Amino acid sequence: MTPVDDSGEGLRHFREVLRTSPARAAQLLIDVHAADAADWLEDTEPETARLVFAELSAEQRAAVIEQADETLTRDLALNMSPSDLKEIVEEMHSDEAVDVLAEVDERVAEDVLDSLNNEDAEELRTLRAYDPESAGGVMTTDFVTVGVDEHILAAVKELKAVGEEDEEGLGVFVIDADGRPTGYLTEHTLLSSGVHDPVTQCMSEPYLVTTDQDQEVAAGILHHYDLQAVGVVDGEGRLVGVISQEDARDILAEEFTEDVHRLVGTGSEQQTRLPILRRVRQRIPLMGVTVAGGLASAKLLDMVVPEDAGGGEFQAILRYLPLIVGLAGNVGVQSSTILVRAFATQEVERERELSVLGSEVAVGSSIGLICGALTFLVAGWIEGSWELGAAVGIAIVAAVAWAALLGCVVPMGCRRLSIDPAVVAGPFLICLSDISGVSIYIVVASLLIGLN
Repeated sequence: MTPVDDSGEGLRHFREVLRTSPARAAQLLIDVHAADAADWLEDTEPETARLVFAELSAEQRAAVIEQADETLTRDLALNMSPSDLKEIVEEMHSDEAVDVLAEVDERVAEDVLDSLNNEDAEELRTLRAYDPESAGGVMTTDFVTVGVDEHILAAVKELKAVGEEDEEGLGVFVIDADGRPTGYLTEHTLLSSGVHDPVTQCMSEPYLVTTDQDQEVAAGILHHYDLQAVGVVDGEGRLVGVISQEDARDILAEEFTEDVHRLVGTGSEQQTRLPILRRVRQRIPLMGVTVAGGLASAKLLDMVVPEDAGGGEFQAILRYLPLIVGLAGNVGVQSSTILVRAFATQEVERERELSVLGSEVAVGSSIGLICGALTFLVAGWIEGSWELGAAVGIAIVAAVAWAALLGCVVPMGCRRLSIDPAVVAGPFLICLSDISGVSIYIVVASLLIGLN
């Protein structure tokens, strides 16, 4: 297996080979960790990534799919034949296989299930029936059990018998005659106990969740108690699945990323790898709320400030200042939050920074154009001055595009200087965005209207 390379040299070499032949590029991925292979394919044009992926063996494709993000998984799954999907599903653990089948058309998924042996098909159909966000939806059915009357030797033999198919680090659950879990044996316990010791003397109390509990609850239990695995039971208390520590880490990381993105009004996918128009569609609702709030504030200020207070057109211009600052600040925070989180999850390598910068500025500019056009129409109509409406609209376009640029440049600069972007980017960016937004608005208003 190739050593970890964080310099980007491996990706550059992959791209060079890819220019000559997708088949040669696929050969290069054989000695690369599946996580790195998935990252490289995510940074490749979708059509080309499919060609490379098709050259891999079923085992290699399954490993890459397990490490890939949702966007790449969906694209690859949707462009595979049922026979190719079947080969991959057979190489995957049940919980991962269900996630892949969830990305394809129901008819295709059923074709794949019909082609599997009855036991595997029934297992996957059972998992597909659970809510994807529940413990039942994320559990694996590949686990090891031993009877309550058995000895440690029997548990070790059972673990060896299915060890190649079982996920690592799940231990062994002790169950009674009705399939209800009564104890749990860690792999350390199995190694340190005598082979003739009864399992009841060595087992610990199992931690259990029900199939309908939220996946975040199950992951929280695993994390809080530092467990190897937690059992999942059905309504009658029978053990039907297991959630591993690795699953818990993935769930918590996914939930945290989703919460962070929701806080700034974006989707839960890897934003820097999404098409620009899709990013704009995801982020524009929050900006629409900001525009509505800014226009309402401007109207409220118009109502409460006496007409004889003076100021005339200058006073009208100032009423829209909170709208400019608010929009620019929100877009800047969106970009910086996405970048900071992408750095933390290694979604954005150093050599991708320029392309990410360009795409984020394009997203910010698109949002600015939409919000600026809307504000131009509304403000011009409310104020009875299309010059004022134009000043506000143009200022929004310029300030929002500039804020998106700052939202990328500041975290990237912090990263280059080995400063934690999460600590510096937020406060510094907000201050810089506010000052620059006000400055842009004043300059635009002065040019279009004239301020004396």
